[in-house]
Amino acid sequence: MSPEPEVSRIIDQLERIMCADAWYGEPVVSILQRTPFSRANAKPVRGAHSVREIVRHMSAWTNEVRRRLNGMPAATPKEGDWPKASGRGEAAWASEIDALIGAHNALILDVKALTDGQLSTPIRDPRNRKTGKGVTRYVLLHGLAQHHAYHAGQIAILSKP
Repeated sequence: MSPEPEVSRIIDQLERIMCADAWYGEPVVSILQRTPFSRANAKPVRGAHSVREIVRHMSAWTNEVRRRLNGMPAATPKEGDWPKASGRGEAAWASEIDALIGAHNALILDVKALTDGQLSTPIRDPRNRKTGKGVTRYVLLHGLAQHHAYHAGQIAILSKP
């Protein structure tokens, strides 16, 4: 059974940002897969995050959104807001890309299980704008799409040779 119309539109937006035909340009996964470790690990802008750091951050927040969708109270991701690297080199970098793709794919499966009516259901917590608590599933998912689009721009700039 295919997802309901609004659920389908949200999935479409999340897929476009990560791995399909994004209106703004190249999707995140395409950029990451052509970015070598040396560039992903570099910090060409003083005080800014590296592409690797951004990818781990996006993975952590995708996982946190999944937890919130599934009834867990809103919190900072259990992985941390800006998780530390667990290794160096191309293998570690490939693993970080795979983790982001895996988190994205798991989220898409969870979203496909929602009905349009469930999108208007708030997550468990009272509203706190600073932490993103207390929003509906609809706002939470659109917020993640906005978050990913924001970081996609950073990744595109930082990954340029």
